[in-house]
Amino acid sequence: MNAPSDNNEVEKFSLGGGHGGYRGTIQVGLVNNMPDAAMRATELQFARLLKESAGALDVQLHLFSLPDIERGEVARSRMEGFYADTESLHGTGIDALIITGAEPRATNLADESYWPSLTQLIDWAESGTVSTMFSCLAAHAAVQHISGLERAPLEQKKSGIFTAARVGDHLLQTGMQSRIHVPQSRRNAIPEGELASHGYRVLSRLDDGVDSFTKAMPGHSQFLFLQGHPEYSAEALGREYLRDMGRFLRGEVERPWVPENYFDRATENTLAELDAQAKGPEDLMRYNEVVMSALPLHSWHGHTTKLFGNWLASIAAEKLRRRAPPPPFARSCGLKLPVFGPVSRVAGMPQSQRFHAQAAFPATEAVCI
Repeated sequence: MNAPSDNNEVEKFSLGGGHGGYRGTIQVGLVNNMPDAAMRATELQFARLLKESAGALDVQLHLFSLPDIERGEVARSRMEGFYADTESLHGTGIDALIITGAEPRATNLADESYWPSLTQLIDWAESGTVSTMFSCLAAHAAVQHISGLERAPLEQKKSGIFTAARVGDHLLQTGMQSRIHVPQSRRNAIPEGELASHGYRVLSRLDDGVDSFTKAMPGHSQFLFLQGHPEYSAEALGREYLRDMGRFLRGEVERPWVPENYFDRATENTLAELDAQAKGPEDLMRYNEVVMSALPLHSWHGHTTKLFGNWLASIAAEKLRRRAPPPPFARSCGLKLPVFGPVSRVAGMPQSQRFHAQAAFPATEAVCI
């Protein structure tokens, strides 16, 4: 792939500690569809994760947004020079995408104003990327578009830090513990049985459903779906709770649930006391003081860094595999065989990333018949 075409009007961000070399540069596009208030925080969360997990790999981050997402004047002004429309993705040489969710406005995702643009992006990503990661609502939208499976509403919003168990062995789970903590913030889910019947492979499972899953697409891209938010910073769930509490105090929504397994018991008790006393928007400052002074440990950060590091390493290995010339026996026999690069190509890789490349370059025997 060629590098994304230079555009003096749009910035890109270099992450990681590599300098090209054997693996080239991984071009990652972040399609940030979050509402204006969360847009900057989402940028930082994913940028920091990519930087911390890149290791010796070169990573360049490019920012995109769906053109149909409603934006205020301040957000549009800040995006100028940093964001491009997803319509400009074609032919740019982006290797991988991270597609975030958006604030839902319709019960059925197909009724959202951005649905046509999002489904076009999903179709392009199937053959236009090495891998694409879908976060939360974007994961639900992608599964609905690809397989016709609609998400099912939960009895109550799933918000907090939950334990997920690893399911099987997958390259993306290399070096990860069997049980990990994952932030969740959603009102919907896709049943595991329906995913399995449509060829999705579950990677991690919560006590009451699926956390993450993957699918190899016919266009040769590996799609990764995250129903949770492993990218969340330590304060993210607390800020979401304050946002929803503000809406409740203004009479716009029902009282939000306190995120589970997020605050210590003393903080939960203090918030319960505030609930009994709060009367209107003027009480939000008291909630803010309690929440922002009681942030939890970032217990999921190490697991998330490994997941993103494995994801980047798998992309680098697949890029090498696709660049490698076919073995001599395949050329001489005229056979249409999978293209495998020599294992010696990975000799210069860091040990932590060599496993992925060797898995991408399996040994074969030359057989001409």
